[in-house]
Amino acid sequence: MNEPMLLPKAALNDLIAILRDDGYKVLGPVARDGGVAFDEVRTIADLPIGMRDAQEAGRYRLEQGVDGEIFGVVNGAGSLKPFFFAPEEKLLEVRRERRGFTVCEVTPESPRLAFLGVRACDLAALAIQDRIFLHDRFRDSHYEARRKDVLLIAVNCTRSAPTCFCVSMKTGPEATTGFDLSMTELEESFVVRSGSPAGEALAARLNLDAAPSREVETARARIDQCASGMQRRLNTADLPRLLYQEAENPRWKDVASRCLSCTNCTMVCPTCFCHTVVDQQEIDGNMSRRVRQWDSCFSMEHAHIHGINFRPAIHDRYRQWLTHKLASWIDQVGTSGCVGGGRCITWCPVGIDLTEEVAAIRANPGKR
Repeated sequence: MNEPMLLPKAALNDLIAILRDDGYKVLGPVARDGGVAFDEVRTIADLPIGMRDAQEAGRYRLEQGVDGEIFGVVNGAGSLKPFFFAPEEKLLEVRRERRGFTVCEVTPESPRLAFLGVRACDLAALAIQDRIFLHDRFRDSHYEARRKDVLLIAVNCTRSAPTCFCVSMKTGPEATTGFDLSMTELEESFVVRSGSPAGEALAARLNLDAAPSREVETARARIDQCASGMQRRLNTADLPRLLYQEAENPRWKDVASRCLSCTNCTMVCPTCFCHTVVDQQEIDGNMSRRVRQWDSCFSMEHAHIHGINFRPAIHDRYRQWLTHKLASWIDQVGTSGCVGGGRCITWCPVGIDLTEEVAAIRANPGKR
């Protein structure tokens, strides 16, 4: 990262205008339906200025925050995931011809997207998705098409939601990699750093001055305060071994008695990538589409193979999800599948908290 620069808050409009002039569709946190979601941003007036989010297990609302604060809302239900790994997309089309069939691969659109206000945990999640879809044995052409021409502007967290635990997962609250520009919000300005040649060029076009040491120190103190004040923690010490050894711990059935198996946690998770492929036929039989759709290991059909279901009970499915997320992902891709954003806690209808479940298993090992 280059030396810190100072961006006056009013100049954020200039940044947005430059990106739009360059042909980017700028997406940022926009208040919508009682939460925030990444949506088109034309000026800073589209951002949730002066608002904050109140989050707890099974609870979310927007409320009045600090006047003039632009990025006071930590996150909403939506992450970057659906913009690259689409919830539903056509993979190919098969058409009946007079003689035989024609098979055509569907190429997805790849608009130029610039994301404004991306949090460190979501950058970490995107790196995991990249590892799965781009850097594994096979590259996913649909993901690659959407991912290739993207600009990422991160906002370092200076406050955390009560459901956040990114410090435990070493993914935040400061963005350290994977961004083009990062910003830390102060009262009247942002301390800005570039993290790529594209970010450096963008900063140069804004004619930013070097950030005074006082502002740099204030930004550093606010990030550190956010980290030290985080309310939830997850003890990750020897976690894979613990979960593998405790496959029969009674806590799994305890949590299953509360779990609705609704799939909310996997839908809002920025790293979950389970999907299914279905064929959709036209009624006249002349066209068939092969479609990829998001799926979840919490759905009953996910484990139904050749007439049997090898995860018939909810405790089987919750155990599979948590063990995969916190243990076997490490075996598969070299990192945990959890980035500590806490969405699965906030958006669980019954408020199940994975940090609490792991702590309970750790406190009572070896029980059957």
